[in-house]
Amino acid sequence: MESNYHSGEQWFALRVKGRSEQVTSTILENKGYQAFLPTYRPRLMRPDSMGRLDRPLFPGYIFCRFDLLRRLPILTTPGVIHVVGAGKIPVPVDDQEIRSLQRVVKQQLDVSPSDFLTVGDRVRIIEGALAGVEGILMEFRNGMHLVLSVSLLCRSIRVELHKDFVVSSTPGLQASTNPRRIA
Repeated sequence: MESNYHSGEQWFALRVKGRSEQVTSTILENKGYQAFLPTYRPRLMRPDSMGRLDRPLFPGYIFCRFDLLRRLPILTTPGVIHVVGAGKIPVPVDDQEIRSLQRVVKQQLDVSPSDFLTVGDRVRIIEGALAGVEGILMEFRNGMHLVLSVSLLCRSIRVELHKDFVVSSTPGLQASTNPRRIA
């Protein structure tokens, strides 16, 4: 799949008008760009509520793969406010962060937005459908959650997982042949 794209294309986060994420993503796809809008289904408070609507995991943002030197068609797309970056300089989103988000969304796991974390153990999933996915580990009550972060946006999502599937990936905390298992 990656080979279909020009080498100058990278993933960028786009700030979009509120509540226009889906429409803007569709317009970009219709223009021939690869757009990615990760969504989740919130748990509603009332059991008698009809239907659950998908909501963006990162409200006000979508991801798009394009060549930065050819960004004018992106910037003129209805709903797009700007390309996220440092000041006025667009900064690409790390490919591994996008791949991790895509794998979680594809598996249709129970995900939800989470506060961006700067502390905690960096972990890697070693078993199951998400083997190889890395994130920050958080412990909640009786379960464990992996937090996948998009550093550029200072935003994260949380996914439930079994503790036996997680090992530390922090340098110096694991031996190369025997990774430290999180208890």
